Amino acid sequence: MLKKNSVMKNTFSLILLAFLISCNSTYTSKKQGYYKIDFPKREYTTFNAPGYPYTFEYPVYASIAKDSAYFDSASKNPYWINIVFPQFNGKIYISYKNIGGTSDYKVKTPGGAYRDSLGKNDFEKMVNDAYNLTYKNDIKAYSIQDSLMRTPNHVSGIFFHLSGNVATANQFFLSDTLHHFLRGALYFDVTPNEDSLRPVNAFLQEDMKHIINTLKWKASLPSKGGA
Repeated sequence: MLKKNSVMKNTFSLILLAFLISCNSTYTSKKQGYYKIDFPKREYTTFNAPGYPYTFEYPVYASIAKDSAYFDSASKNPYWINIVFPQFNGKIYISYKNIGGTSDYKVKTPGGAYRDSLGKNDFEKMVNDAYNLTYKNDIKAYSIQDSLMRTPNHVSGIFFHLSGNVATANQFFLSDTLHHFLRGALYFDVTPNEDSLRPVNAFLQEDMKHIINTLKWKASLPSKGGA
């Protein structure tokens, strides 16, 4: 079983703050050789819905849908969306939390069950949660690579690439450490199989990079409320 990178988690806020005042490069990843499949031509349009605290470019062969998978009421998380790729039976789940605001969190009870509890959106806690969600896959993953990112729009974060028959091979989170925290994860509605999903994962990973590199924060939200 892979070990959690506790050092990275504990020092990430310092590293991210350093990135905010230093490097200014586009996030890229190593190219890999996969067998050829006919994919749609890459074209992008802009997601810039009124009231949302972020904007980005996404593929024209995808659609945006409000997320309702994990919560009963959309008002609890008004800025959570799914980027849906119907031809690939896949989705990028986008979650957003306002640092300093409050959200529902799952808390384990003494009996082992989980209940919803209102908690503060603390930056370090959300970083730890992002790592914990990624490393839930470590039983089936034979490697987990994490890469620091800094985009042309001065957005920083971590990109995770997992190898193996995992539910999600590509994940990331982005933050300015003060107001905004956004997480994305690509899932497919099929039984995970690394070999069969490899070409599609590689294709959509490039789209994820485009989303990351074009993402911009809007005006910060009030710290006393919101998702």
